[in-house]
Amino acid sequence: MALKGEIKLPGDKSISHRALMLNALGDGQSRISNLNPGADVQTTRDVLVTCGIQIEQKHKALYVQGGGLRPFSQPEHALDCGNSGTTTRLMMGLLAAHPIHVRFEGDQSLSNRPMDRVFRPLQQMGANVSARDGRLLPVMLSGRDLWALDYTLPFASAQVKSAILLAGLHAKGETAVHSPAYSRDHTEQMLKAMGADITVNGRHVTIKPLTRPLHSSDMEIPGDFSAAAFFITAGLIVPDSDIILRKVGVNPSRTAFLTVLEKMGADITVANQLDVNGEAVADLRIRSSALKGIVVPLEYIANMIDELPLLALLATQAEGETEVRGAEELRVKESDRIKAIVENMANWGATIFEREDGFSIEGPTQLEGGKVTTFADHRIAMTMSVGGLIASKPAVLDDARCMDISHPGFLDELRGLSA
Repeated sequence: MALKGEIKLPGDKSISHRALMLNALGDGQSRISNLNPGADVQTTRDVLVTCGIQIEQKHKALYVQGGGLRPFSQPEHALDCGNSGTTTRLMMGLLAAHPIHVRFEGDQSLSNRPMDRVFRPLQQMGANVSARDGRLLPVMLSGRDLWALDYTLPFASAQVKSAILLAGLHAKGETAVHSPAYSRDHTEQMLKAMGADITVNGRHVTIKPLTRPLHSSDMEIPGDFSAAAFFITAGLIVPDSDIILRKVGVNPSRTAFLTVLEKMGADITVANQLDVNGEAVADLRIRSSALKGIVVPLEYIANMIDELPLLALLATQAEGETEVRGAEELRVKESDRIKAIVENMANWGATIFEREDGFSIEGPTQLEGGKVTTFADHRIAMTMSVGGLIASKPAVLDDARCMDISHPGFLDELRGLSA
């Protein structure tokens, strides 16, 4: 059945995290609307409240009372970061220079994800950090005075870059971060809009310490592009589909997925583009398309890391071979996403080959559908749910609840388009 209709997506998860954190350093009260409703962003809200930040809900918006330069108080218990790597890593940077002692904890999945990539550079800035096995949660952090750091990332990572920049807000001197490739720049855009002394020169970012609080900013969060990607994929592969996604964030540091889809022959129209708090927002129209396989250029991988499971699904319907390499970061997400997507797609009859740093797929293939092992990973669950729309049998997930991490109501919205 063809997909038809319009959707307004939940707020961007990455921007939502940052809007809460940075407005905590503001000079007044901020109103945040269209905040992402998922569990991860709720985790960031809860962690900030535990650290003394006043946040309340009124009339479908969230109000954050900025606490100025030093807003955080000693929490009475550990910071439960649930399944949210973004919460954990960015809060480490945000709290590293504040005179409090905190313990970061998480669920089983998060507790097996590496945290040393963040706290090693923070330690070079003077942060007092220790961790289980030297790299895993729980992590203990005792805030103290930091000095500036000139740091070259070993790989492109928006989370590591952001953690260092947030620590640099309270470090002595100018902090610089150099990246080998482009990654999401929501932190830089928001800091600039809120009055931080930050300079971006290509893949190089410098920030000076705050001398006054950030400007509290009312924000309407753009629609989440990573959420949009699931509906984009569905619209492309379900025959005779024509859907419109309203007010989607199309920040260039997030939309390599669109560039790759264009190379594959996708029929996607970008319209009504405007600027909201430094973020590009637009409407997207997606129509079903005949796709062809490609070798994904390495320079796009970091930009579209969250969308790679969806690319695997699209590749099963494309003519010819699609190859993804340089994506070893997928091994340390909420699950080993390379293993997860290869295993599920192979079980559904796809011609897919696992690589250490990616995968290759030969298409097109009629997918069989049926059982899905989600590995408690929301993106795997959502990807396979979209695949079920074109499979011989519907997707049967072993854990559908994990989708609430990023997009509560996802399946209802997907069904609504095919009603």
